[in-house]
Amino acid sequence: MAKRILVVEDNDLNRKLFCDVLRANGFEVEPEADGEQALDTARRVGPDLIIMDIQLPNVSGVELIEQAKRDVALREIPILAVTAYAGKGDEERIRDAGAASYLAKPVSIIPFMNAVKALLPAV
Repeated sequence: MAKRILVVEDNDLNRKLFCDVLRANGFEVEPEADGEQALDTARRVGPDLIIMDIQLPNVSGVELIEQAKRDVALREIPILAVTAYAGKGDEERIRDAGAASYLAKPVSIIPFMNAVKALLPAV
């Protein structure tokens, strides 16, 4: 059975790229553009991995990661954070929030897929 990945990304082109690459590698993908809906979508679809943009409108991806890690239904799901804002201290702040891994944008396909596979056992 294919692993399911929730992609939380407000940028249409990035979301499409992530989803297309993941589908081409055999994953089931649930795209979500609205950060405010992300955790509800995660509860509904039960993903094996969440890919979380950090710079979302209306809510920070860091806040969503912290909320997910406090949620009994979501806390065990690994989160791969992706962000264009890769300043000093950002990776540490994002990992402290609960992200299992971190990638700075622009994201290249091979490192992206390596990060995804590293967070999903038996892929």
